[in-house]
Amino acid sequence: MSARHDTLGVVGLGTIGGAIAARAAAAGHPVLVLDPGTRTKERLSRLLDATPEARGRIRLVDRWDELAPAATVLEAVPERRDTKAEVLRALDRACPSATVLASTAAALSLTDLAAASGRPGRVVGLHLALPTAGLAEIGRTVMTDDSALTRIRDLVDGIGLGRVTVGDRPGLISTALLFGFLNQAVTMYDQRLAGRDDIDAAMRHGCGLPLGPLELLDLIGTDTACDILDVLSARSAESSLQPARRLRHMALAGLLGRKSGRGFYDYRQPADAASAAAPPAPVGPPADDAPRTVGVVGTGTMATGIAEVFVKSGIATVLVGRTDARARTAREAVAASTARAVRRGKLTEAERQAALERLTPVGDRSRLAACDLVVEAVAEDLEVKKQLFAELGRLCRPGALLATTTSSLPVIECGLASGRPEDVIGLHFFNPAPLMRLVEVIPSLETAPRHVDAARELCGRLGKHPVQCMDRPGFIVNALLFPYLNGAVRLTESHYATADEIDEVMKRGCGYPLGPFELLDIIGLDISLSIQRVLHDADRHPRTVPAPLLGHLVAAGRAGRKSGAGFRVYG
Repeated sequence: MSARHDTLGVVGLGTIGGAIAARAAAAGHPVLVLDPGTRTKERLSRLLDATPEARGRIRLVDRWDELAPAATVLEAVPERRDTKAEVLRALDRACPSATVLASTAAALSLTDLAAASGRPGRVVGLHLALPTAGLAEIGRTVMTDDSALTRIRDLVDGIGLGRVTVGDRPGLISTALLFGFLNQAVTMYDQRLAGRDDIDAAMRHGCGLPLGPLELLDLIGTDTACDILDVLSARSAESSLQPARRLRHMALAGLLGRKSGRGFYDYRQPADAASAAAPPAPVGPPADDAPRTVGVVGTGTMATGIAEVFVKSGIATVLVGRTDARARTAREAVAASTARAVRRGKLTEAERQAALERLTPVGDRSRLAACDLVVEAVAEDLEVKKQLFAELGRLCRPGALLATTTSSLPVIECGLASGRPEDVIGLHFFNPAPLMRLVEVIPSLETAPRHVDAARELCGRLGKHPVQCMDRPGFIVNALLFPYLNGAVRLTESHYATADEIDEVMKRGCGYPLGPFELLDIIGLDISLSIQRVLHDADRHPRTVPAPLLGHLVAAGRAGRKSGAGFRVYG
């Protein structure tokens, strides 16, 4: 029998074990499954219903020695050292010496498990971050035989997965980066910094993730997540990786996620299970106090993008630059962007002309006095913003809503600088504003509730998805995103994996639309470094210290795509 169709043994028909068994059977491998669980037959039936091409090739067995015909046996039992070691020792006794034993260990020491198995040279890691992953991380130790490694690589290739081969370290690539992010999202929810649905929607709409972090934890299982985090925190001595209180309590209470029917969402109630993915409710006619004239201060990419969003939604907009000439140049940028939209069929020429007629470029800030809403989109510098808000507080009519587009700075400081903090709110649009659906709505402690309601209603009218968050550094998206990006830089700094390997694992293994280094180069390394510094200044935690490599690249003028070079060279 060819290596492509060697028999595969699988111990444990859980999420990952089932996914690999189904892939292997669909690719032509006979698969033997050992799982003493009471619902194994039910799980296998569901697996075959989802993968009918695997039918006829998966057989349940009851004894260890029945796995002896398998050329490779995969253990896919829970992430507990004693459990995995016991399974590997049982397989060592039951299987021929040439059999390769593969472990799905995500955080445990593969070296330790290999040594405990009785055949250290024939133990190889085979890790999938998610059951839907298109890429496997193959883990090797200093004891791994080359022939065993080749066997697993051939298996992975044969079942249609990409692969990256890595050494033995806590979490490999995907788990090390993914689970800190997931744990932080639970902490954010537990501390009531943002709601469940808003956290998930923010990361889906703001970062293009296939699932929000709390949705993903329900798929992984809160018990599995706790097991992995416990091991990661113990091996790395990193306190931030200790399971969040809510996560541990949910696991103890049996709120395990999809497999128990209830976790962060209640899967017995379809409306609740689908609520995070639901779009905002359609809006009716404008409220009596809806803004009819909007001012946008700034002439950069974000300012022109926001102005375009307003005028395309039928709202008269004053675009204010430092001079008339700069304001006119900004209007030309809007004209060019809307022309591209016409070419793509997103706008008609008549709609474009009507939108441009609503846009008035000026260099005189006094023209903002009549606006119902003023949005600042100037440099991400707190002192610059405070000076502007002090002027807006004096200039704008009483009751007008003043909004900052800051991505990480305190909204309350802008409000206090204005002298009318009840009228100031954060409206964090994402770049490019005409295309990105997400807007973070950030009231400070002083923001009037009527302004919060008005801001959310306005987002719906603009076709945006509003998510609300407390006034804290990074809000939702940046507070979760940038520690993950910083962790990726530290991982490549340590020479454990290259930027290309890390990007590949996070895209094909976790379903991210962009790898961390691709995203950093798009955002700009200088901007990323600035945001990471803000986050560290707020919590002073060692894990948020900006990775030195990030600072070195910025100092060398490698700011990303905009400068022609960042982690990669462009042009």
